[in-house]
Amino acid sequence: QLHLVESGGGLVQPGGSLRLSCAGSESNFKNYPIGWFRQGPGKEREGVSCVTSNGRKSDYADSVKGRFTISRDNIGNTVTLQMDSLKPQDTGLYYCAVLIPRITVQGLCIMTPRSDNWGQGTQVTVSS
Repeated sequence: QLHLVESGGGLVQPGGSLRLSCAGSESNFKNYPIGWFRQGPGKEREGVSCVTSNGRKSDYADSVKGRFTISRDNIGNTVTLQMDSLKPQDTGLYYCAVLIPRITVQGLCIMTPRSDNWGQGTQVTVSS
């Protein structure tokens, strides 16, 4: 199982930006689709964004479309989530995870984690 570590969270005012990073230590990182998930206060964990193993296609939850951008670097073994125009409802603990090895008919990744093993996550707080 690929080991992933999240970083980049922090406190930001509404309308601000943050850049989260998900780093993998294994050389087979490039073989896996990766997703970002978040869990807000009193809420269930939800999928935010995902990117295919080759980085060519990505998908987003409706709540973040147009504000968040996911990308990956398979040489540096990282997946980045650029978050702009942040809102208080984006507050939560953000995790990255390996996704199930399936794609939709459109070739998009599916925001379903491959296992129930989660890292420590990185806290994002959007508040004035």
